[in-house]
Amino acid sequence: IAQRQELRLECPIGKPVSIRLEEGTAEVFGTELDRGRAVSVTGQKVAVFTWDGGRVSVQGEPSVMYVADDTPMASYLNVHQTLNQRREEARKAAPGSAGCRGPVVVVVGPTDSGKSTLCRLLGNWAVRSGWQPTFVDLDVGQGTITVPGCLSAVPLEHPVDIEEGFIADLPLVFFYGHNSPGENPALFKALADKLSSLLQRRAAADPRAAASGIIINTFGWVDGPGYDLQKHIIQTFQCDVVLVMEQDRLHATLQQDLKATCPRTTILKLAKSGGAVKREGDERRGAREQRVREYFYGTSRTPLQPATQTIRATDLAVYRIGAGPRAPNTALPLGAVSLADPLRLQNLPPSLEQLQGLLAVSHATTPDQILNSNVAGFVLVKDVDTARGTVTVTAPAAGPLPGRYLILGSLRSSID
Repeated sequence: IAQRQELRLECPIGKPVSIRLEEGTAEVFGTELDRGRAVSVTGQKVAVFTWDGGRVSVQGEPSVMYVADDTPMASYLNVHQTLNQRREEARKAAPGSAGCRGPVVVVVGPTDSGKSTLCRLLGNWAVRSGWQPTFVDLDVGQGTITVPGCLSAVPLEHPVDIEEGFIADLPLVFFYGHNSPGENPALFKALADKLSSLLQRRAAADPRAAASGIIINTFGWVDGPGYDLQKHIIQTFQCDVVLVMEQDRLHATLQQDLKATCPRTTILKLAKSGGAVKREGDERRGAREQRVREYFYGTSRTPLQPATQTIRATDLAVYRIGAGPRAPNTALPLGAVSLADPLRLQNLPPSLEQLQGLLAVSHATTPDQILNSNVAGFVLVKDVDTARGTVTVTAPAAGPLPGRYLILGSLRSSID
């Protein structure tokens, strides 16, 4: 691969493919390749980029493989260098002052425009420059930190592992429970507000975290109510840098709308990489299922031993947040208002409806804490015996569940 070229690979799930740097230097989404070490990229779409030239060998049969000359990496690096200058300024500012906060960056754009790739690049480059930015994933449809359906955050202390992805012992995770923010926008906003509040508290207590800043990945819904949610994210996280992928209209609309509410926010439009390809619905569903599988079973390099246990239903309390679809006020008789509360907690008795449901185990110690509590992890419902009053669940490890309050959304998984 010559200077500033990129080797692009699309590797299907189930067909082993690995790459190895033989000579020179190269990186995958900002994570450097170690010379002579084979790295598995099975099931991934990856771009191996080199600034100075390198030779890379590929083992296996990717479904797509080609070298590209035209990449937006130089413009992405310019953004990184600007963010680093802001981090340096924040580090030198007086602790507790307004200037001690590093850049809070949000990446917005339509589906499959390269948002998560850019977040990963900026995060990895920041880590390699000596910073520890917090990565926030609000793309509930996919999930890069944990299973889909979550709003989550993790401090980046090391470059993201090419094979394993984001490795976090204790990510901060709030369970939304659906793969589209449109299922319950009020709940999405409430959880985003809670996550933002906790991260602001962390930054106030840790000057290095404050100066390192935040990098936020978002969903691809940018029209109508989706656009309103994007604006809510920008305001609640107090974003001062908005990176717009690809779309002129979105860039222009945000510039106009944020002029009054966020006058100091920088809004930049960036080109998407030619390697960012559109994924069909089946492929996206398959990727979600793979994320759930990896949560319970691990990866080929670090496998887990999931454990199944049968628990008395009286030892658990399963809740749903919101009471299903709510009729818009315009569809009701004149003067009537929908009484369905999108944040209402509904206690659910054990039922077959919960089979193969993904349940979040809340840190809450009482039901009224559920909305404001993050989650400890997840279980998958394998059997419900209403006659015996038992529920059988699979967890990623053996042992008692870390809490008795479980949250059910609309997410299901067919894994064994």
